[in-house]
Amino acid sequence: MAQTVYVLNGPNLNLLGTREPEVYGAQTLADVEQLCRQACERHGLALVFRQSNHEGALVDSIHEAGREHAAGRLAGVVLNAGAYTHTSVALPDAIKGTGVALIELHISNVFAREAFRHHSWISPVARGLICGLGVQGYALAIDAIARW
Repeated sequence: MAQTVYVLNGPNLNLLGTREPEVYGAQTLADVEQLCRQACERHGLALVFRQSNHEGALVDSIHEAGREHAAGRLAGVVLNAGAYTHTSVALPDAIKGTGVALIELHISNVFAREAFRHHSWISPVARGLICGLGVQGYALAIDAIARW
């Protein structure tokens, strides 16, 4: 059975393609899912792809990934927590509590944006960080996970 990559997307990422295309580009979340599926297929990995506007649902998905990790079936997690990156303590607690290997991802360069976006509660518990490379960052994150 193939190991699984969880790609988790936080609030407002369902608006990709229409929300601030000058910042986030014209590709939709469905386009991102297809990109991730192709990257996983290249590496023989299974994909779980989710988006939620609710912090608790993202925590639940990290817990689920943690159970897969404990069973030896998880390759890694890619998390674009959106605005929860800068506000959530529950997400890093879930990451630490489950022991999942995780790449924090941002489509835009958060360090070139508003000052409040410069702080991440996720970064200290992430194995790596990709930001500012557009949606192509998702494929790069999956490539990195495949090499762990």
